[in-house]
Amino acid sequence: MKQSVRKKLLVVGGVVLLLAAVCAGAFFWYVSDYYRAEDTALAVLAQETGISVQDNLTILSPSYPTDTGVVFYPGAKVEAEAYLPLLDQIRQTGVSCILVHMPFHMAIFDANAAEEVFGQFPQIEHWYMAGHSMGGAMASQFASQHPEEIDGLILMGAYIYGDYPDEKTLTVYGSLNQSVEDNIDYTENIVEIEGGNHAQFGNYGPQKGDLPATISAEEQQRQTVEAITRFLQDAQ
Repeated sequence: MKQSVRKKLLVVGGVVLLLAAVCAGAFFWYVSDYYRAEDTALAVLAQETGISVQDNLTILSPSYPTDTGVVFYPGAKVEAEAYLPLLDQIRQTGVSCILVHMPFHMAIFDANAAEEVFGQFPQIEHWYMAGHSMGGAMASQFASQHPEEIDGLILMGAYIYGDYPDEKTLTVYGSLNQSVEDNIDYTENIVEIEGGNHAQFGNYGPQKGDLPATISAEEQQRQTVEAITRFLQDAQ
């Protein structure tokens, strides 16, 4: 009887281990299939001054910095460097930009990454959380849970997730990104980019399920930077 029970336990244990291995394999296969940054984005890293990589952060420092900084969370399954062209334009306005490289390229695995950023830059007095798509959702979650640590929230291809004041939030989305528009139930600081889509806030090519934009990525990002600049100026 004992031997029979032992055999059953061994079989059950073997099945559990097999299922765990299959699940682990499926997970790593899923996260390894991500959107790579285009050469246009990677070229930003070749700049001689103002950009550095430190652990899981890419730091974009302005030539004439202000006391304002932005922590940016990338979209799900998107290589962080894809957002360098956008952030490079923002830093040229005097705003320090901290691009977070997320575990497995998914912000959901480190939504509180910003906590380890703030203390490294004591010269920055005004912090803003920002992010694209899932990165925006996780930035919004962080802002909702740490309202005393940040001055505002900037969302791209995303909407407020959690309880954060819409008057302190800038929401930018492309007119072809209907799923975002359908979920915006507030009216403050909303910028719709005509002809823009979901993916073109970054430079990583077409995204599955996304409609083709009728404007270039450069134009979509230019309008986004203009909106962010106005938002930051109005907040001061």
